[in-house]
Formats: sequence, structure tokens, C-alpha cells
Amino acid sequence: MGSATIFFWLQLPNVTKSYRTALTITGIVTLIATYHYIRIFNSWSEAFTVASKDGGDYHVKLTGAPFNDGYRYVDWLLTVPLLLIELILVMKLPQEETVSLSWKLGLASALMVALGYPGEIQEDLSVRWFWWCLSMIPFCYVVFTLAVGLAESTSKQPSPAAASLVSAARYLTVLSWCTYPFVYMVKSVGLAGPAATMYEQVGYSIADVMAKAVFGVLIWAIASEKSAVEESGELLPN
Repeated sequence: MGSATIFFWLQLPNVTKSYRTALTITGIVTLIATYHYIRIFNSWSEAFTVASKDGGDYHVKLTGAPFNDGYRYVDWLLTVPLLLIELILVMKLPQEETVSLSWKLGLASALMVALGYPGEIQEDLSVRWFWWCLSMIPFCYVVFTLAVGLAESTSKQPSPAAASLVSAARYLTVLSWCTYPFVYMVKSVGLAGPAATMYEQVGYSIADVMAKAVFGVLIWAIASEKSAVEESGELLPN
């Protein structure tokens, strides 16, 4: 995540002014994620210990210190709306549509994260499922908008390559996002203790890398492609 931030910001001079805001936000997203992953790692190290007795199998044991998963939700609350906004900005839609979509998708995604957290910290499965269902309402709205609502705007991109990259960014977001509800359900299907926490954290981490770092590379590629198209157009004789 940290390396991605450096890369994105080093690329800012290589894209036109219209796309620098989107690329700056991309770097901010991965920077925020880097900070929170450091905090998550430290909390994990304090909460669990891995030991082997007499050279045998390794076992994970609780230390008694609580593992704070709140860092991940704070990260999502900040970065998920920004991820959607950077996609809208790099698509360079009409200003009114850009503002409207940014507000709608940003607020819906923040609401989704906020509704998910109360269930994440519950041991009661019925309460956990209740909050899961509530958070799925804004989740479905955002996914539908990405998969269907932006299709027409994607077709209006300035080049086939740009349109293809925007489609890839949209569907990567949908694909990576669809892993979160299933990972969320890990503790609702009979798993518990360190094993459940491990599966949950690995799943969330893989999804985060896809949704932030890999998605950010696509944002950079879109900005680079559209900048090249616009610059070549300016160089054409009238």
C-alpha cells in the first residue's frame, strides 16, 4: 500500500491537470490504508502468540489483549467513499453528474460501513445477521450503480482503451466488494476463535489490496490514457 502511494504521487506530473485530483486521492487512499494496516498488525501481534512446543506443530494462542478490528472500519469509512469519488473524477463526467454521483455513492458507501461495524463486534449471530442485512441495502445500491448505472457514461470515454480501462475498474470494484459480505459471514457459519479471526483478516486484506492498490493502478492507467488522447488532440492541426 505504501509503495502504491509513492508510485501514484510520482506519476502526477505525467497526467494532465484534469486527472491529478483523482490520482492524488488514489494516493491518499493507499496512504490511509498503510497507516491502518500498521495499527492492525500491531494489534494482532499483541492479541495472539504463535508457539511450538518441543519442535512440534505451531499453535496460535490468545494473549488476553483484545484484537482491535475497529482500525479496519475506520480505514473503510475514510477510504471507501474516496475510492468511488476517484473513479467518478477520472471518468470526467459533466460537473453536475460528477457532484451528484460523488455525494450519492460517497454517502451510501459510508452508510454501508457504519451499518456493518455494529454486527462485526457482536457474538450473537442473530444480531450479526441483522446488521449484515442492513448494510447490504446501501451495498447493493453502490454495486448496481457501478455495474449498470455507469455503463452509458463508460461508452462515452474518449477512446476504446479508456472505455475498456474504466469498465475494468468498475468490475474490479464490484468483484472485490462482493468478497466482503462473504468474509463478514465467516463468524456466522460456525467458525470461532483465532481460526475465524485469521480467515476473516486474510480475506479482508486480499480484498483491500485488490480494491485499493490494484484499483489505483487502473485509475492511473485511465488518467494516463485519457491524458495522452487529449494531448494528441491538442497537437492535431485545425
